[in-house]
Amino acid sequence: MKLDALVPGGPCWVELGTGDPAAAQRFYTELFGWRCETDPRQEAGGYTVAHLGDAPVAALGPLYQEAQPVAWNVSFAVSDADVTARMIDEAGGKVLVGPMDVFDAGRFVVALDPGGAAFQLWQARSFPGAGLFDAPGSLGWVELMSRDPARAEAFYTTVFGWTVGTSEHYTRWGVGGLDFGGMVTMDDKFPPEVPPHWLPYFAVADVDATAATARQADGAVLMEPTSLPDGPRIAVLRDPQHAVFGVYRAADAA
Repeated sequence: MKLDALVPGGPCWVELGTGDPAAAQRFYTELFGWRCETDPRQEAGGYTVAHLGDAPVAALGPLYQEAQPVAWNVSFAVSDADVTARMIDEAGGKVLVGPMDVFDAGRFVVALDPGGAAFQLWQARSFPGAGLFDAPGSLGWVELMSRDPARAEAFYTTVFGWTVGTSEHYTRWGVGGLDFGGMVTMDDKFPPEVPPHWLPYFAVADVDATAATARQADGAVLMEPTSLPDGPRIAVLRDPQHAVFGVYRAADAA
C-alpha cells in the first residue's frame, strides 16, 4: 500500500525554491490547477502556498540564499526536530539550517545526507503539512537519487527508522507498513555534475497530457511518459526555471 496521509517519518510537505516565483506559479497552476496564496507578511519573504480546493499541497518561494539551487525540496515529518538534527550529525549527515521556528507553524531543519542529497525536517505545530496526498495535483511519491545506495540506506533507516523493500532491483522506502518512496542508483547515465537529490512525484490524471502541457508552457520533458513493468505510468519533467519533478498516473497507485 502507498502512503496517503501524514505519518511520523514520512514525507509531509514539498516546496519549490525558484528564481522567478511569479512564473513558477503560472506554470504549476496551468499544470496542476493549483490556487496560490502568498503570505502577505514581509518576514515571510514571499512564501506562497498552493492549494487544491481548501487543501494545502505545496509551496513556492524565492531563493533565500545565493548558493541555493532552483529545486523542489522534500520535508519529512518528525516529532522533535532538535533530536532528529542531532541524529543526522551522528549518522554522517550535515545540518545546514536550523533547527529554527517558522512563526507558530512549526520547527524546521535543512540537512544533507552523507551523499550530499538535501532534505528537510518539519516538526508541526499549527501547520501539519500537506492536506492531500496521492490525488491528482498533489504529492504522492518521493525518490532519492544516490551514488552510494548502501550508505544512504544505512543513514535513512538510522535517522527515520524507515523500512526497506526491493522489487525488480528498485529500493522502496516505507514507514508504518506503507511505502512512500524509493531509491535509484545514479549510474553512468547521470552526468557527473548532477548531484544526489530527492525527486518529488505528483499524481496526475493523465501523464501524457500533463507532459504535453508542460512542453506548451515552456517546460521540458526529461523522461518521456513510460509505463513501468507492474508499476505506474510516469514521466520526469522540468519547469521553465529548470526545477525537476516527476508525475505518475494516480489511477495506477496501489
